[in-house]
Amino acid sequence: MTDQTLTHLYFLLDRSGSMQTIKSDIEGGFAAFVDEQRQAPGACRVTLAQFDDEYDVVYADRDVADVPPLDLRPRNMTALHDAMGRMITDAGTGLARLPEDQRPGTVIVAIMTDGLENASKEWTGPAIKTLVEQQTQQWGWQFMYMGADQDAVEVGASLGVPAAQSMTYARGKGREAMGKKSEKIRQMRAARMTDAAAPMPAYTAQERADLAE
Repeated sequence: MTDQTLTHLYFLLDRSGSMQTIKSDIEGGFAAFVDEQRQAPGACRVTLAQFDDEYDVVYADRDVADVPPLDLRPRNMTALHDAMGRMITDAGTGLARLPEDQRPGTVIVAIMTDGLENASKEWTGPAIKTLVEQQTQQWGWQFMYMGADQDAVEVGASLGVPAAQSMTYARGKGREAMGKKSEKIRQMRAARMTDAAAPMPAYTAQERADLAE
């Protein structure tokens, strides 16, 4: 049986050139996000990867208490599909190597971007959708998608992410968007201490309106 008190959070963050205008907002939001997860019940390990038209793991499988400040250095294009494919397949391989009792009971893949796919070479949108749905249905992974200046619900759906876990945020509201995402994760982590199947809380209509303005 997996460790129901353990959450592994895989965070995939866009660092393409357009993120430069909201760099400080995202860095501050990430700091608040980490602080909130440190206070949530249960154990949490974090893997952070950043992407533009390259994919880089900043750190992997780190205790949330030891997560350093975010240093975002925007550049280049947006290879979203390739980054998602790399993160999900690497995560699956890494978790499969662990004894079952050391695997996290909750796996969350959180994706945050401010632009649309424009540079992937290895993965297509339909292939990513198949992969996301496979991990969701077979292993119970939770996926969250947040996108600025786009219909994130529509884009998320094209990638296999449920509408309830996809959110559009206005440029300049990255900090608030990350805070709301952190709140949903904290709520689910707390619920899963007593109910291993507790779902991720959905965004409300008011929350969507507040973040999109």
